[in-house]
Amino acid sequence: MKAAYITGHGGNEVVLVGERPMPERRSGEVLVRIRAATLNRVDLYMRDSGAGITHRLPQIMGLDGAGVVEDVDANEPLLRPGQRVLLHPGISCGRCEFCARGEGVLCTGIGYLGEHRDGTLAQYVALPARNVFPMPEGFSFEEAAALGVNHLTAWRMLFSKAQLKPWETVLIFGISGGVSLAALQLAKWAGARTIVTSREDAKLQRALALGADHAVNGAREDVDKAVLALTGGRGVDVVIENVGAAVWASAMKSVVRGGRIVTCGATSGDQPPADLRRIFIRQLQILGSTLGDLHEMAQLLQAVQRGGIRPVIDSTWALDEVHGALSRLEAGAQFGKLAISLPQ
Repeated sequence: MKAAYITGHGGNEVVLVGERPMPERRSGEVLVRIRAATLNRVDLYMRDSGAGITHRLPQIMGLDGAGVVEDVDANEPLLRPGQRVLLHPGISCGRCEFCARGEGVLCTGIGYLGEHRDGTLAQYVALPARNVFPMPEGFSFEEAAALGVNHLTAWRMLFSKAQLKPWETVLIFGISGGVSLAALQLAKWAGARTIVTSREDAKLQRALALGADHAVNGAREDVDKAVLALTGGRGVDVVIENVGAAVWASAMKSVVRGGRIVTCGATSGDQPPADLRRIFIRQLQILGSTLGDLHEMAQLLQAVQRGGIRPVIDSTWALDEVHGALSRLEAGAQFGKLAISLPQ
């Protein structure tokens, strides 16, 4: 089968597109023919370093994906050959203390597609049936693929971690990335007021067109001062943040007393000043979050189907064009998801 895979670490030159062995489907697993996947920041991390992630080279890239069931156990009750499906990329052990209490995303032995095991930038992938979900009706494969990481991550951040209420205000940093755009869509669906940031006016205008209530250009304005002005000096209830060190101080100053900051990334650095006095005096809640559980995926799919939420696709690339797509992601030039179409 054809796939995009890394042979080492250090840039686009280690990413090859070529033939890899077909995955072997085991009992309890589903073989899915992938029709589309989307790129995530971790694809750049795996290409450039992969440090701290246990993997073997060559490694097929790609976390999320959508396609068609190719083969499945005859007694599988929910899935059938030919069915259009999307994937949850976290393969948990099902036996540790966290899995036992329904928190598979905290599993001590969790393995992610594209990180610990071969991923979705391939014509086929095999994974447990519990990680395969029917696609929402009317979705393209590219849109469905985009739900499996970014929208799932945003769902857990907003609703499981922050416990967002309809009357609250949310500040979302970096409104061109997948998680940030997903957070905007889901927060608006929930009825919340939203403030978004970017360093580019064009991206802010597109976010306003998607329903953002206010937009702040971080290249020209102090974000925290602008946020306080927009909230009458109060601050926001929830901050959604995946940038890290570059915006951490603004995030801390923008949130109301007793407010919540939820973080899922550190693309600009992972060692910001903690500002502990602000945290305990203002009784702030700092919440870490990654991906989401299987039950949260089911909740998300119901919400997007009923709420008319559609992921924003920046552009679609052929598998042979993966280097160009990775370069666009690295440059931060995208607005929404970069989709990869797999050959059929």
